[in-house]
Amino acid sequence: MTDIRPVVEWLADGARSGARSEDVLAELCLRMVGCGIPLWRAAVFVTTLHPDVLGRRFLWQAETGVTTSDALFSLRETDDFRQSPFTTVYATREILRRPLADPACPIDFDVLRDLRAHGATDYAAFPLTFTDGTIHVATWSTRQPGGFTPRQFADLQAVIAPLARVAEIRALRRTAGNLIDTYVGHQAGERILAGNIRRGYVEAIRAAIWLSDMRGFTAQSERLPPQELIDLLNRYFGCQVPAILDHGGEVLKFMGDGLLAIFPIGAADEAKAVCTRALACAREFRARVAELPRDADGAATRFGLALHVGEVMYGNIGGGNRLDFTCIGPAVNLAARLEKVAAKLGEAIVASADFAAYLPHEFARRGEFAVAGFAAPQTAFGLADG
Repeated sequence: MTDIRPVVEWLADGARSGARSEDVLAELCLRMVGCGIPLWRAAVFVTTLHPDVLGRRFLWQAETGVTTSDALFSLRETDDFRQSPFTTVYATREILRRPLADPACPIDFDVLRDLRAHGATDYAAFPLTFTDGTIHVATWSTRQPGGFTPRQFADLQAVIAPLARVAEIRALRRTAGNLIDTYVGHQAGERILAGNIRRGYVEAIRAAIWLSDMRGFTAQSERLPPQELIDLLNRYFGCQVPAILDHGGEVLKFMGDGLLAIFPIGAADEAKAVCTRALACAREFRARVAELPRDADGAATRFGLALHVGEVMYGNIGGGNRLDFTCIGPAVNLAARLEKVAAKLGEAIVASADFAAYLPHEFARRGEFAVAGFAAPQTAFGLADG
């Protein structure tokens, strides 16, 4: 029998040879097999902090390697989850073992019936206890006749504590990324995690700027119950945010019913392509809003959107230890002013002269308008298709 201690030491050292969590599980299983533990199947389920995802499952099988899957919060409402070994381990915080080779073994979970049908002879689910007291789960299965021997089962127990530490470190890193992506956006989040967190750190970038606002929101906020108002905002923003992300944009800020986003321009010759994507996104947003249900008075959800292109200062702005990673500058101010012009024109989508110059066949001139903060009148363009 090979000694399990090198595997324990590898985990205790952080399993640094595994770049990703799935790499760690794959290498762990292969190392354990090399130590004489006849694994056939292993799974690790780690809950996470994410607005949509309950947790992630990493599943290793000897024949196929590791696959990963996300479990949405809706999974908690299913009988499969309520009656799973995971739920039992969460509740008891104890090891759950089922010697499937024993004809008298209780088959009290559906997964056990499936495992036995595929030749499994033993199954064990272990709690992975993180330092904050939360419970996650690792499971091991074998096809060895008679199941795991007492020595092999003891070796499985030996890897659990160091595996929990590795899993916690990886989970915390992923949680940090999830939260930053959720609250500041992916591109800004990458900069923050890369260490660009000092107040005053900014860089000048060129971008297509998106600034939108819901029409009539103030009146609606006075007459709608709070929860209905929140539901309305979420539906409205749900029409924008996925479209912006799908078209390569970055949502920077929610301002009540307003939204600020940018579509970064990496090189000068990319400007037309970026503006094309931003306009395609605007049209998709318009179509999604048109599908929203009307309110109790029969009124449709309306919006105004200004598109501009220019240089912005992108980085950390704030005071003390409270910062915002956003963009500022005259270009952002002009987009905000043009959004007000859209309301005067009764148009949903307007563009600046700079933006329309990249897509001249898509826009029609609507006139010049005096805007606050700018000495010269600004030309506004509406969609040529109305």
